[in-house]
Amino acid sequence: MRVAGANDQDSLILDYFAGSGTTAHAVINLNREDGGKRKYILVEMGEYFDTVLKPRIQKVIYSKDWKDGKPVSREGISHMFKYMKLESYEDTLDNLIIKRDKKQQKALTSSKTAKEEYMLGYWLDIETRESDSLLNIDKFEDPFNYTLQIRHDNELKTTKVDLVETFNYLIGLYVKQLEVIRGFKVIRGRLRTGEKTLVIWRNTKEKSNKELDTFFLKQGYNTQDFEFDKIFVNGDNNLENLKVAEDKWKVSLIEEDFKKRMFDVKDM
Repeated sequence: MRVAGANDQDSLILDYFAGSGTTAHAVINLNREDGGKRKYILVEMGEYFDTVLKPRIQKVIYSKDWKDGKPVSREGISHMFKYMKLESYEDTLDNLIIKRDKKQQKALTSSKTAKEEYMLGYWLDIETRESDSLLNIDKFEDPFNYTLQIRHDNELKTTKVDLVETFNYLIGLYVKQLEVIRGFKVIRGRLRTGEKTLVIWRNTKEKSNKELDTFFLKQGYNTQDFEFDKIFVNGDNNLENLKVAEDKWKVSLIEEDFKKRMFDVKDM
C-alpha cells in the first residue's frame, strides 16, 4: 500500500472518509520502510469504528505481518494514536431534561398559538437549560466527573466527558504543559493569538478559594518567567485581588467562556 502525496517523511495525511483504516495502515507501513515520521488524521462516522477501524490500527502497530488473525512476527513499532468521539445530535436529545411546573403547563395548553411560539422561541432556553448536553454549569463544581448519557448498541450508558481537553480546543490552546499539582489540574500554553495562557481546574467542593489563593501564590505564577496574559479558572474566585503592580494578566471564568464558545453564534 502507498499513500499519495506522502513522499515527505514529515507529511500529515488527512482522510475524512477513513473506512476500515486503510490510510492509517499504509502510513504506518511507509514509516516502517523508511523511518519516516508521517502523521495521519482520520474521520469516520460508521459504527464499525470500534469493531474494525481501531482494532486494525492496533494490530498493525503490534505486528507487521498477520495470518488467520494471529501475528506472524513480533515486529511491532512504537506508536501512539488518539481518538475522539464527537457528541451527536442524538446524544444531545438523549440528554435533554425538561422542567415545567403545573402553572406553566396550564398556560401553554390554554392557547395553541402561545404554545407554538413558546416551543419555538423559549423551550430550549428555559425548560432544558439545565440539561447536561447544554452544559449544566452546576456540575462544573466537579469538572473531572462530568457525564453524559451516550447511546451505544441502542443502550444508554453513563459516559465521562473530558471537559478539560474540550475547553482547550474551544479556546484554541496550544498546550505546552499539563500537570496535576496537589489536586489542581494546571495547563500552560498559548492561544492562537499568541497570548500566554494558564488554565486552572479544581473540584470546588474540595478546593476552596482560600486554598486556590495559597496554591496560586506558592506556585509563583505572578512572578515566573513564563508571564501570563490570560488566566482561566473554574468557580468564582478572587485571583484578580492577588495582582501586584507589574502584573497584566486577566482572569476569566471557565464556565462563562465555555458556554459562550459552545452556544454563542451571533458573530458566526
